Amino acid sequence: MKRLLLVLLLGTLAAGELVAEDGYRLWLRYDRFLWKKVRESFSDHLQTVVLQTPSGVNSEVLAAAEAELIRGMAGMIHHEPRVYVVAGEASADLRVDGFAVNKVTVDGRVGVRITANSDAGVLYGVFDILRRLQLRESMADLDYASTPKIARRVLNHWDDLNRFVERGYAGFSLWEWPYLPEIRSPRYQDYGRALASLGINGSVITSVNANALVLTPDYLEKVAALADEFRPWGVRVYLTARFSAPIEIGGLDTADPLDPEVRAWWAAKVDEIYEHVPDFGGFVVKANSEGQPGPHEYGRDHAQGANLLAAPLSKNGRDGIVMWRAFVYDFENNTDRVKQAYNQFVPLDGKFADNVLLQIKNGPLDFMPREAFSPLFGAMPQTRLMMELQITQEYLGASNQLAYLAPLFEEALDQDTFAQGEGSTIARVTDGSLKGHELSVIAGVANTGSDRNWTGHPLAQSNWYAFGRLAWDHSLSSEEIAEEWAQLTFGTKEPSKKETAAHAGIVDILMGSRETVVNYSMPLGLHHIMERGHHYGPGPWVEGGRPDWTAPYYHQADEAGLGADRVASGSNAIEQYAPELQALWGDLETVPDNLLLWFHHAPWDHEMDSGRLLWDELALRYQQGVDEADAMLARWVGLKREIDLERWEATRQRFVVQAKDAREWRDACLLYFQQFSKRPLPEGVEAPAHDLQHYIDVNRRYFPGHPGEY
Repeated sequence: MKRLLLVLLLGTLAAGELVAEDGYRLWLRYDRFLWKKVRESFSDHLQTVVLQTPSGVNSEVLAAAEAELIRGMAGMIHHEPRVYVVAGEASADLRVDGFAVNKVTVDGRVGVRITANSDAGVLYGVFDILRRLQLRESMADLDYASTPKIARRVLNHWDDLNRFVERGYAGFSLWEWPYLPEIRSPRYQDYGRALASLGINGSVITSVNANALVLTPDYLEKVAALADEFRPWGVRVYLTARFSAPIEIGGLDTADPLDPEVRAWWAAKVDEIYEHVPDFGGFVVKANSEGQPGPHEYGRDHAQGANLLAAPLSKNGRDGIVMWRAFVYDFENNTDRVKQAYNQFVPLDGKFADNVLLQIKNGPLDFMPREAFSPLFGAMPQTRLMMELQITQEYLGASNQLAYLAPLFEEALDQDTFAQGEGSTIARVTDGSLKGHELSVIAGVANTGSDRNWTGHPLAQSNWYAFGRLAWDHSLSSEEIAEEWAQLTFGTKEPSKKETAAHAGIVDILMGSRETVVNYSMPLGLHHIMERGHHYGPGPWVEGGRPDWTAPYYHQADEAGLGADRVASGSNAIEQYAPELQALWGDLETVPDNLLLWFHHAPWDHEMDSGRLLWDELALRYQQGVDEADAMLARWVGLKREIDLERWEATRQRFVVQAKDAREWRDACLLYFQQFSKRPLPEGVEAPAHDLQHYIDVNRRYFPGHPGEY
């Protein structure tokens, strides 16, 4: 009987049937190609591989590259190439992390050569070859080069030392602080390997709401252990610095950035960090924002605070940097919140040290499903600016809902600021090419956690993947990234019509998902109308406490109309943008529908591009979001025979939740806004299932990603 079961199992595998997967392998699955002729056709072109760097020394990074190469090829094509590590001159055409690939013959054996100016560049070249192999691209005539457009590509982890992850929806932190430095989870290596496969070369391992304890000797030993685990994968460790650390752990009575004792304390502390982590990357700092301490307590400005930390990071040939967050606002300030960062930082242009970057969220508010871009990207020509994107879905349904964020990232990067005329895109500001800055950085707030599949929602892995690919090359389209990810993550052992159908279905679902969330939650430029605290679910009625944490502060609904008035009749936030954008966005007749209520308090009877009135358009957009959520569920259900059961079922359950949540958003928001519009729902919009009070009374307690009860 056992033999019969074994024969049946082997027969099933040989037939290429789908087996359950838990998602742990991400996009690095390396499953064996089933057809022998296919394996041989690839192995014939990869008999030998030459890894060439200026050093020619088999470092731990090159050892990781060689091991990964053998692992991938042995897994996919059952072939172990002959690998040579050789020295070669640096190439002026490649950045430090760039690589070139070309055909080569060594001792009569055909293969490829991966040339780079650094060991990390070779590692990225290896992963690129393996990605192409996974995608079944031809290896017959390889001759290409790839150089990252942005020098430092960093994940920001909002992980606390107690392993809670702020805005984390995939379990606890990956970092097991109580067990470090002696006990090291094998996931640390797997995490570093995943980052390297995307070209991500930095990890900020602590929360922006910083805990000064991480800078104490005991914790620095733990940090050093993580750095050791990541180093073979070309990943440098960064830390968040709490501005008041000299007081909290240093015994000083001040953290004034101009105080000599404070400056000496930070210099000594940075020296201590480098003793533990010789390749330390630098600090991220959240200062004078949401209760975090900063230089304003001492009458100093952000530049003085940032430069305090920058000085010791750049001495003795160090290349450490300070990423100073521009996410600052003051609830006692009556100025429109979206204007406050610009007002604080623009007067400081040219005052920041060369190794300081101003870390700016893509929008001026806070990672909304859609918002106008931060006007800081079109200002401050003498300051190095970097973009901060959120991979985790704080305002887009956490890990319960699918929102493929590459279209959002692409939308933000492609936006023209007109700072130096047409073509002054945020991508060019971020990569330094617009202003001639060599130092460039991009950051993404991570969505990883201790869940077996890393990201909670199986399809949320696509957002981690998309950030890495766009950080390397922001010219890639969100659709081609989706196609890559779908094939790498859900591909079977051999391409087939069935697999093509699965990929097409997954890509189609991914590409529409972000706009679906926008439609059923905050369409037409609405923003910040979610529940308080955990930010999950509708809350246009949220009031009380500081005004800029309430919904009416932003939607300004009344009997006349809806939307934030940010033109001259209101806060005039639009004046912070270039004249070309002021003309486009400032006119009710030309502003795009998707930013209408961001900039305008539009009348309920305002005629939209569709010819419908605002109220009708709003209601139909909410209904459209519900219909699209239903369609995603139906499309996924239709893929059951083409996707392994474990991931299919885990995803199906989440689509059921998403369809339910979409209805709650639609019903709650339309009932609330109907109080002001006093208009009936248009034909085609379903009647709400409950009255408004029912939705107001919903209380989600202990929601993941937020420490409060709510």
